[in-house]
Amino acid sequence: MNSPTGEALRCSYLVKRFGDETVIDNVDLSVRPGEVVALVGLNGAGKTTLMRLALAMTRPDSGEARVFGHDVATARSAQWQGVGQMIETPFAYPELTVAQNLWAAARLNGLTKAEASRAAARAIGRLNLTAYEARRCSKLSQGNKQRLGLASALVHSPRLLILDEPTNALDPDGVVLLRDLVRGAAHEGTAVLVSSHHLDEVARVADRGEVIHRGRMVGELSRNLSDLEHAFFDMVHTADNITARPVASEESL
Repeated sequence: MNSPTGEALRCSYLVKRFGDETVIDNVDLSVRPGEVVALVGLNGAGKTTLMRLALAMTRPDSGEARVFGHDVATARSAQWQGVGQMIETPFAYPELTVAQNLWAAARLNGLTKAEASRAAARAIGRLNLTAYEARRCSKLSQGNKQRLGLASALVHSPRLLILDEPTNALDPDGVVLLRDLVRGAAHEGTAVLVSSHHLDEVARVADRGEVIHRGRMVGELSRNLSDLEHAFFDMVHTADNITARPVASEESL
C-alpha cells in the first residue's frame, strides 16, 4: 500500500468551484508517513473543502488527490481501510453505545470481530471513555461525542489520519490528550493532516503548518518560528494585497 513517492497523501492542482465561486484554487499539498501537517487558515479559508476533496467526499473540477499513490476517485476499500478521518462533526450512530460504535468502526475498516473488540477496548481507554462505554451516543455531551469521533478515526490504527478542527468541544484535558495521540500516531509512522485556526496547535503538534487563504496555499509556517501569529498574518495580508493589485493592461506595459 506504499506510495511510490513515499507520500501518504498528495493533492495536485486541485480546483473546486461552487457556482461562480472558486473555493479551492490550484492547491498542492502532501503529507508523508510520520509527519504531522497542520492546515491553518481563517474561517472560510477552504480547510474543510480541501479535506473533503482529499477523502473523495466531493469531486474536484480539476486536479487530483491520491492516497498511498492511488487516485481517490478510484481507490478501493483496501486503500481506504488505511485512512482514519473526522470531518466537520464526529460521525456515530446515535442509538448505539460508545463500545458498539467503536466496534462497528473497526469492522468497517477491515478488522475481524475479535480484532474489533480488542481495538474498541483500546480506543475507549486511550480517549478516557471507560465511564461512558455502555452509554448511547445520543446521551453523550458534545465533548464526549468529539472524543468518540476521534476514537473512531483511530480505532483501526490508520496509516493516514485526517482531522478537521479536532479540538472543537474538547476541554483542556481533552486537548492535551489529543496532542499526545496525534504525536504518538506520527511516531508510529502515521501521516497526519489536521486543520486548525489555532496557531498554537502548529507549535505544539505539527511539524509544519501550511497556510490556506481564500482557497489558495499562501505560505508555510515552521514550528520553530518565534512569532507564528505575526508570520501567519503577514502571509494572509500579502496574499490579499496581491489579489487586490490591479493587473496592468497591454497598453500600459
